[in-house]
Amino acid sequence: MAKMTYIKAITSGLDQVLGDDPKTLIFGEDVGKNGGVFRTTVDLQDKYGEDRVFDTPLAESGILGLAIGLSLTGWRPIPEIQFMGFTFEAMDGIVGQLARDHYRFGGQKNFPVTVRTPFGGGTHTAEMHADNLENYFTSTPGLRVVTPSNPYDAKGLVISAVESDDPVLFMENLKLYRSMKDEVPDEKYTVPLDSAKVVREGTDITIVAYSAEVNEALTAADTLAKDNISAEVIDLRSLSPIDTDTIFASVDKTHKVVIVQEAQRMAGVGAVVASDIAEEKIMSLDAPIGRVAAPDSVYPFAQAENDWIPNSDDIEAKAREIFNY
Repeated sequence: MAKMTYIKAITSGLDQVLGDDPKTLIFGEDVGKNGGVFRTTVDLQDKYGEDRVFDTPLAESGILGLAIGLSLTGWRPIPEIQFMGFTFEAMDGIVGQLARDHYRFGGQKNFPVTVRTPFGGGTHTAEMHADNLENYFTSTPGLRVVTPSNPYDAKGLVISAVESDDPVLFMENLKLYRSMKDEVPDEKYTVPLDSAKVVREGTDITIVAYSAEVNEALTAADTLAKDNISAEVIDLRSLSPIDTDTIFASVDKTHKVVIVQEAQRMAGVGAVVASDIAEEKIMSLDAPIGRVAAPDSVYPFAQAENDWIPNSDDIEAKAREIFNY
């Protein structure tokens, strides 16, 4: 297997679905000739033509309207919203239309739309470019939300998203795009849309995280291990629906848990995970549920984001607090 960056793994997955299904289409702002602002779709227009990979006007609401209409007529659109902060311009299309349409049509029509969008801090982007806005969409019935934390999952999840008959919001972490490599098969494979993964086995405490914070959690687990604290790390991968079975099994084993997200404490999905654990597994816990999140403030300007985003030191400190409770 070749080693691929996170972004190249996504490109490989998109190449796979375009080649497999002539009804797949990629469109958005600058995704064609330029290959997108991050070059995620680079060379795909040359390979598949301007009818399959094409640029749109700078109008997110129009991009989503086009995607919904195409999905109604047998296509599998893969629209890109250039940054997650720009999804506000397409909110009615995603939340008010796309997520509801399967129900509106009495289950007679599917809406296989995969909305790709970059997000996340640590790369010093401009305002409205790094915000973690997943809570707006995970609280929307009828919409799947997934976010990979590594290149292998990135390719497998994007293929699964496009092949799903449900609408999917596919969140791509900016910081991970070119900061890590992993072995990724050249051939087609899928990763289930609704499953979490235990990425590190442990016995003393469970750390639940997603996206870039999974890697911070793994770093914290390495440090904890030096003091014989065995941390199990779970990558949620799917933010809606949440794979509670994997989380509950880990809590039954370790009896202590810390939940980590990059988003503000009041946002993200950490509170949902915490409430699920409290409701179903309160008697398995030997300590309060710990949470690590960004402050409840507007996302800061680039100069302050490294102090604002939770890191491995924050996770380690909270894990020690819960372990020693």
